Amino acid sequence: MPFQIRIQSADKLALRDPEDTTLGRNIVRKGLLLMAKLGYEQFTFKKLAESMQTTEASVYRYFENKHRFLLYILTWYWTYLEYLVVFQLQHINDPAERIRRVIELLVYRLPDGPDNSEFDKNALYTIVIAESSKVYLTREVGEINRVKLFKPYKDLCGRIAELFMEYSPDYAYSRSLASTTIEMAHMQVFFMKNLPSLTDFSADSDPVNIVKYLHNVVFAALDKR
Repeated sequence: MPFQIRIQSADKLALRDPEDTTLGRNIVRKGLLLMAKLGYEQFTFKKLAESMQTTEASVYRYFENKHRFLLYILTWYWTYLEYLVVFQLQHINDPAERIRRVIELLVYRLPDGPDNSEFDKNALYTIVIAESSKVYLTREVGEINRVKLFKPYKDLCGRIAELFMEYSPDYAYSRSLASTTIEMAHMQVFFMKNLPSLTDFSADSDPVNIVKYLHNVVFAALDKR
């Protein structure tokens, strides 16, 4: 049965919840495609409005700036990914296999699921890999954190940290390892595609090798006593 992910902090991320109107939904979905195509730096609300044949003011009724727009998109990703972690692990009992499955979810493109969001998953993956660090590498990070806009990301890290603790209850750095694993997964894919000399995966550019690398890193940490 299809389901709809609603962002709980939409009232703080957006001036008006875009899911409440046809225009708002189009702004998010077409903006997602345009940002994936142009990149965050070249993406503007003016270009988005022109591509939609609407006014720039219409876009600004929903988002105060493109940073909040990017944060909205990534919040949807974090929320959806946490759902996938819960859904796909519910019938897996082996703690090690649960960790391996999560690492695959972090590295590979999002699978098509039963959601009815109509988000382009390939475009979303492109943005996550290339642009996700921009949401917190900003001078406004403290204020954004104060109003709890990073909560979905923290919840995802917390969920993964729980899996690490389940596997190795005595490991002291589960939350640090969780956030590091997420960032490594995204950055290694980015480096493989754009700065291959910074990785060992440039020969065939196959993300399965990044999965193997992260398995090595994570379990080497968790198995160390």
